[in-house]
Amino acid sequence: MSHRDTLFSAPIARLGDWTFDERVAEVFPDMIQRSVPGYSNIISMIGMLAERFVQPNTQVYDLGCSLGAATLSVRRNIRHEHCRIIAVDNSPAMIERCRRHIDAYKAPTPVEVVEGDIRDITIENASMVVLNFTLQFLEPAERQALLDKIYLGLNPGGALVLSEKFSFEDAKVGRAVIQHAPRF
Repeated sequence: MSHRDTLFSAPIARLGDWTFDERVAEVFPDMIQRSVPGYSNIISMIGMLAERFVQPNTQVYDLGCSLGAATLSVRRNIRHEHCRIIAVDNSPAMIERCRRHIDAYKAPTPVEVVEGDIRDITIENASMVVLNFTLQFLEPAERQALLDKIYLGLNPGGALVLSEKFSFEDAKVGRAVIQHAPRF
């Protein structure tokens, strides 16, 4: 069961004080739902995209898998046999909980849960790669190298599903987007 996120109710001394530790893993479902409008819809859409793009005898990568929501959505929607999902995160607390979630929902598609740096993972024979609010945690100079690696590992017709937060230089434009965005 998830708990209410109150981690930021007290000031943080330095930005470096924040990490994906056990405290964050405990409240992550509440945290992500509140900080990403429509997050549940994004997870559902990832599953629909998996149904469309995942091919037999290929691999799916969930890079920055956190607790495994996107991994489970992909797994529920794969229509082919002989696929494999590789879920990767560098946080031991997130990985431990992800493994529990994956083990709780049995399905024929195997999932390999990997504790590691997404920059070090070899992408090969991929029909789909998910970067769900992950790229933002890499230094800007490192992002293109990861995207290039993903591109090289994607099979023809494969899909990169990229979800990210972004901001506009012009605050007025940003406010307009928020004001007119659909409410989920």
